[in-house]
Amino acid sequence: MPKFAANISLLFAELPYLERFQAAAEAGFKAVEILFPYELAAKETRRALLANGLELVLINAPPPNYTGGEPGYAAVPGGEARFQSDIRRVLRYADVLKPGLIHIMSGYASGPEALDCFVRNLQWAADTAPNQAFTIEPLNPVSQPGYFLNDYDLAAEVLDRVDRPNLGLQYDSFHAQMIHSDPLEIWDRFHNRVIHAQIGAAPHRSEPGSSELDFQTLFKAMEVSGYEGWVSAEYTPSTPLTTSSLDWMHKAVLANADL
Repeated sequence: MPKFAANISLLFAELPYLERFQAAAEAGFKAVEILFPYELAAKETRRALLANGLELVLINAPPPNYTGGEPGYAAVPGGEARFQSDIRRVLRYADVLKPGLIHIMSGYASGPEALDCFVRNLQWAADTAPNQAFTIEPLNPVSQPGYFLNDYDLAAEVLDRVDRPNLGLQYDSFHAQMIHSDPLEIWDRFHNRVIHAQIGAAPHRSEPGSSELDFQTLFKAMEVSGYEGWVSAEYTPSTPLTTSSLDWMHKAVLANADL
């Protein structure tokens, strides 16, 4: 059975931020991910993690641009100086938070120049922090129109060109289905590159079980493929309380107990 983590930027959102850590632990999660943990001092988040015995799996980069700019620009030619400045800021947070992974967002661009820029920036980040693992993730064009990294084959090309051991692929069942229609086929093709996985049901990014995808089959495919990383629940619950949306996890636990 996969190791499940909770994305507490989306799950337990009915609670104040610092209360979500305890709620996740009480629901049975051993790890969490946080999309943008930059509004509070890093030491406050770190205390909440330690108090609840939780591992921090992943954070996103760059931090939000509070002046109103677009979120992410690693593939935007001309933004290299800002990229490097913000990655340094993220790494200062990482020194305190100890995230297993940092997801670097490509931003909104297109064309060969954007691809070259993305590769250069990823190489710079990987070389600047060789002991930190990074990910890239394709996002679908319905949710993120104009986002550069919008295809798994493109992600594989980027990984090949960057060619750094501390950069890998982030798989998301919601985005995979929205982009390629068959998230199981995408897992089969690209699982050897995946270092982090996320789950959510298309087309509304709701909890597993609310779409045609059989998530228990996906979990089995992950297990059979030898994937040993975290599988993070990154969805917007359709229920008022997050705990009421966790039947998919209970079923996975029961299925494993029956083996």
